[in-house]
Amino acid sequence: MIRFENVGKVFHARGTSVTALDGIDLDVRDGEFLVIVGPSGCGKSTLLDLLGGLATPTSGRITIDDREVTGPGLDRGVVFQQYALLPWRTAQGNVEFGLEAKHVPRRERPARAREYLDLVGLSGFHDRYPHELSGGMKQRVAIARSLAFDPQVLLMDEPFAALDAQTRDGLQDELLRIWEQTGKTVVFITHGIEEAVYLGQRVAVMTSRPGRIKQVVDIPITSRSATADLRSDPEFARYRHEIWSLLRDEVDKARSAELGRTRKETAGV
Repeated sequence: MIRFENVGKVFHARGTSVTALDGIDLDVRDGEFLVIVGPSGCGKSTLLDLLGGLATPTSGRITIDDREVTGPGLDRGVVFQQYALLPWRTAQGNVEFGLEAKHVPRRERPARAREYLDLVGLSGFHDRYPHELSGGMKQRVAIARSLAFDPQVLLMDEPFAALDAQTRDGLQDELLRIWEQTGKTVVFITHGIEEAVYLGQRVAVMTSRPGRIKQVVDIPITSRSATADLRSDPEFARYRHEIWSLLRDEVDKARSAELGRTRKETAGV
């Protein structure tokens, strides 16, 4: 469904050029939950921005169902780490905002918004304003808003990074339930190896900058809910170790490169 073909991205600023991504080739299957991991600064968020149409590749192309991505579109819903809710709107009003963008008739919006708030476990909270909600609840509203206009693809950029561990674990389970129920294609960015293994059908590991796809690891765990404590399962530990092994060298390279840049800048002062 989604295809990255030799995608590269170069940023130009203050007379210098930085290659964020280079030669990205990656396919995402229809209805798949794909997780992308990599060291800090490897271009994970840039990759998602390109897929979301929020930025343009310097080279290569990205297609969805053979249609090239040339800008934002209602076929893609985006959930960021920051909730980006409108503070003057209730939870229901924030979800209806996405429906307005899709020109859903006004009389249909309330019922549709409540349907998706129910889906993310917020029944009875439709009239609460963002300041009356916890961080986890705000992120649920953001997910409901993205789902409400029925996008083909859900793009998630470290959506649970700012939450406490208990809330994060609960929302991971909720997200899996929603994914299984809706059949959406999900592309999920995270720094967490454990989160990647828990959520992803496949995990794409990126190299240090410039970001490339180092390896895509299949995670053939058929049902996350079938095991009471999946994170303690030996199979889970094996996949976690495999991905960490792939990442370890890239993290070391990123640290060495950062140290080299710091020394160069210090020497130039």
